[in-house]
Amino acid sequence: MGKNWYALYTRPRFEKKAEKYVHERGIICYLPLVKTLRQWSDRKKWVELPLFSSYIFVQTDLGNQHIILNAPGAIRFVSFEGKPVIIPEKQIENIKWVLSSEVTSEPINENIPPGARVEIIKGPLRGLIAEMVEYKKKQKIILRLEQLEKSVEIQIPASHVKSVE
Repeated sequence: MGKNWYALYTRPRFEKKAEKYVHERGIICYLPLVKTLRQWSDRKKWVELPLFSSYIFVQTDLGNQHIILNAPGAIRFVSFEGKPVIIPEKQIENIKWVLSSEVTSEPINENIPPGARVEIIKGPLRGLIAEMVEYKKKQKIILRLEQLEKSVEIQIPASHVKSVE
């Protein structure tokens, strides 16, 4: 049986502990983190937070399932009809690309209204269908990961999208 990517659901704020535990046991795992400026009453600080709260990704065969589920805060694998759902390798690569690239926005010549469906036509995310949103007067793209029922907001150049009817 080959190794596939799976999503492990964890208790809130246990993602880093679970990722460390799984990694120390020689299992490939991925915890996408984003830097966010947090403000407390007395200071501001940049912190790394999980892109998807309560989820880490593990690449394994299901023989290691019991080891992974012993991780601190691990609850269960994301499943459908009792079987862990395989996350396509392409989606993991896309998440890594989005987080590693300096993707910026530029004015969009085509007037794409917020809420419109768009297709990404250039770059590693080519072929994905997304939703255009507007936040603080900037147009951004929302990508939905159906297996996790989660969304990611990114900014990509206008030349990389086209409106979908």
